[in-house]
Amino acid sequence: MLSIQTTNLTKKFESVIAVDRLCLEVKTGEIFGLVGPDASGKTTTLRMLCGLLPPDGGEAKVAGCDIKKEAESLKEKVGYLPQRFGLYGDLTVLENIHFYADLYQVPKKERKDRIGRLLRFAGLEPFGKRKAQDLSGGMKQKLGLIAALIHTPEILFLDEPTNGVDPLSRRDFWVILYDLLKEGVTILFSTSYMDEAERCSRIGLIHQGKLLIADTPSAVKARIGGTVLELRLEDHQKGMKILEGIGAFRSLVLSGDKIHILVDDPKMGESVIGDVMREKELEILGLTVVRPSLEDVFVSMVKERINS
Repeated sequence: MLSIQTTNLTKKFESVIAVDRLCLEVKTGEIFGLVGPDASGKTTTLRMLCGLLPPDGGEAKVAGCDIKKEAESLKEKVGYLPQRFGLYGDLTVLENIHFYADLYQVPKKERKDRIGRLLRFAGLEPFGKRKAQDLSGGMKQKLGLIAALIHTPEILFLDEPTNGVDPLSRRDFWVILYDLLKEGVTILFSTSYMDEAERCSRIGLIHQGKLLIADTPSAVKARIGGTVLELRLEDHQKGMKILEGIGAFRSLVLSGDKIHILVDDPKMGESVIGDVMREKELEILGLTVVRPSLEDVFVSMVKERINS
């Protein structure tokens, strides 16, 4: 069963095509990660699917609602946490929650139990009287999540919710998301963090408004073809510039202090890398075959698309 289905969904801003004929399916009860860099069309896609932004072409059904014809009905069935959530800093945690409960017209008699459960769920129960402006970044995101869940939505849209949040809070946030999955909530999650994409049931890689691939993280990585060589150098930045100038490799990714190099023939690749580094008098600290990462796949697919 599908909770979200789009066909050639398109959005333009003047001459810029932000979302380009997007065909996407999200199954009921899964967490789907829409993965890509800034300006790839993630936010625009989520805003259209929430009924906040009208599309310029194509169709989409979300929770059984046509996003063009039933936008108002749709808003009752979805929760949306944008990148910059509209908390009121001078209001307390509880006052903010009640404000959003009013917006969603949550019946007064249902609020006490529901709010108490959500506060416990997000670990914010001790902070009900604290002003929102005094919360940490991670706690603000959890409060935003409570506000998005206050009306018990079927589908939850999260637009890069862990961007700028500390690692511990990011981990706590994912624990909450997995608990939501157990309750049957479908989640569409946008992120530029490839490590977070690994946590999703399925992912879609998006670049310049186009969906490159949609599948499980393991299946996406299996589609790369070729072999990834991991190169370690003292000066990896300099090594990256040298390798970029050769143009003999399918893709190059700077991964921390290592360089990932996608090649068709690993022996030939090792030989070329060795020759170039000796010529430039750069010592190779390590050169091994590794499993491809999602970042390797993404960079490879983008390069193939540009060259096609």
